[in-house]
Amino acid sequence: LFIITTPIMIFGGKGFFVGAWHAIKSRVANMDLLIALGTSTAYLYSAFVVFLPGILPVEEKNVYFEVSAIIIAFVLLGKYMEEIIKKRSSAAIRKLLDLKPQTARVIRDNAEVEIPAESVMVDEIVVVRPGEKIPTDGIVIEGHSSVDEKLLTGESVPVEKKTGDQVIGGTLNKVGSFKFRASRVGADTTLSQIIKMVEEAQTSSSQIQRLADRVASYFVPAVIGVAFLSAIVWILTGNSTAALLSFVAVLIIACPCAIGIATPAALMVGVGKGAELGILIRGAEYLERAEKLKAVVFDKTGTLTKGEPEVTEIVSVNSVSESEIIQLAAIAEKGSEHPLAEAIIKRAQMMGLSIPDAEAFEAVPGHGVKVKALGKEIIIGNRRLMQNIGIDIKDKEAMISALEEKGNTVMIVAAEGKLKGFIAVADTVKENAAEVIKGLKDERIEVVMLTGDNERTAKAIGAKVGIERIIANVLPGDKAKVVKELQAEGKVVAMVGDGINDSPALAQADIGIAIGSGSDVAKETGGIILVRDDLRDVIKGIKLSRATMRKIKQNLFWALIYNTVGIPIAAFGLLNPIIAAAAMALSSLSVVSNSALLKTVKI
Repeated sequence: LFIITTPIMIFGGKGFFVGAWHAIKSRVANMDLLIALGTSTAYLYSAFVVFLPGILPVEEKNVYFEVSAIIIAFVLLGKYMEEIIKKRSSAAIRKLLDLKPQTARVIRDNAEVEIPAESVMVDEIVVVRPGEKIPTDGIVIEGHSSVDEKLLTGESVPVEKKTGDQVIGGTLNKVGSFKFRASRVGADTTLSQIIKMVEEAQTSSSQIQRLADRVASYFVPAVIGVAFLSAIVWILTGNSTAALLSFVAVLIIACPCAIGIATPAALMVGVGKGAELGILIRGAEYLERAEKLKAVVFDKTGTLTKGEPEVTEIVSVNSVSESEIIQLAAIAEKGSEHPLAEAIIKRAQMMGLSIPDAEAFEAVPGHGVKVKALGKEIIIGNRRLMQNIGIDIKDKEAMISALEEKGNTVMIVAAEGKLKGFIAVADTVKENAAEVIKGLKDERIEVVMLTGDNERTAKAIGAKVGIERIIANVLPGDKAKVVKELQAEGKVVAMVGDGINDSPALAQADIGIAIGSGSDVAKETGGIILVRDDLRDVIKGIKLSRATMRKIKQNLFWALIYNTVGIPIAAFGLLNPIIAAAAMALSSLSVVSNSALLKTVKI
């Protein structure tokens, strides 16, 4: 047995002994110390009996080499099984890595050259043929095709791509050939950023994990103390064999392996499942906050609505033509990226109107703009802006209110100090918005809508989706202030947004949820990122977070119960060290297996 056990101790137990030595040097007790202490005690006692047989009485000349060997074998087997389950659970990362193309075809010196995908440089022209993966992010400059983005965005229908459209690295070109200019390469591509985010989230530390680590740091020294105490008691009763076995059994059964992996195992599976669903969770802390979520704040434009408003009505004042009103408004809004401005520009283009550049431009945040063009001052904005510059619209209030109650945003156009007319613009509510709001309410989560629109327009949109608490006339810079006020009520708050002006509110919220189709800045500040532009993923993200936290708590509960019950049994000499090792390995496997069940949870 000595000949068989010694190689097992040297080679199989090397990792535990090295870990124990580092623990002693750093004065931090860990599971390696318990295993090393337990197995070496049994091994050294047995070696003492074999090589110095004359010292001990006959009744105490038992050898326990097999105890050391089997304990190490069980622990290693448990770790091996854990790794197998973990690898199966981390399929999301492997799927994402498989999306990365290996080569790219670029134009260099007027010729097509095939190079490694990671060698593509920004602004290089890349050629993509049917059936090929797109190597980097970029903008189509020639040709058209349909691209399968399913594995990255969850979108089942291929997306049409033409000149000016964005393509994402890792997606699959279906039918046509096209050329695109690389905009993000290497580690900066959308796919690389997603992989990095998922990997970091899977290894992030949560508050509950830090608590478990603190408990384990005190637990291990306490266990060593209990093991020595039980051994001393058994020695005092004259039973040195029971003293040795109880000492080893206590050390092995109390190994806090299950406690140590309770959180990481569930976190890895939960974050991986989220990635498969197109829900990217930046870190463990967002899972914990989602469990306690009490309020969700939605930005209106581009989040609850499609962000593609259209001009629904043009109202003239003093016989000013509709084309003049639209032209004046388009000149003022030219260059703006606001959806309302884009709606006006689009209408002007449809009417075939010229839109000259303004000579001077002044934005009035939250109210409108003033420009100088065509030799006159042009102003477009809301009531407050008109009041501030002295333009009277009192006799038009009834008409404005009627338009607003239909869900329109009314923009007032003036030039040379005179009222010219009104433009009503309406946005379409996203499909499933009402379903999502109802789902959040069913989860007992309060829903709030923020908008820069006036109260009538905001209430009309709120009524369509089922939101009662509406905060209107909010300036872009005040959104974070509203979130802070909700937090002051003692609520854990999530903010859902998609634009640059949502970024401060996303950062202020306990959980910032950024819609994937929105701006890069919004995504940077989001704690949870929805790759698809689907509001239902808000509920899925919250439910997934809560399901993951339930698994973490279940894991910790059973791990602690196992140790609490096992230690007294071992101390009283009722547990063979070999059985203790098997039970310890089984407890770790049960934690990992329970975590793997997250993959089957319906979200």
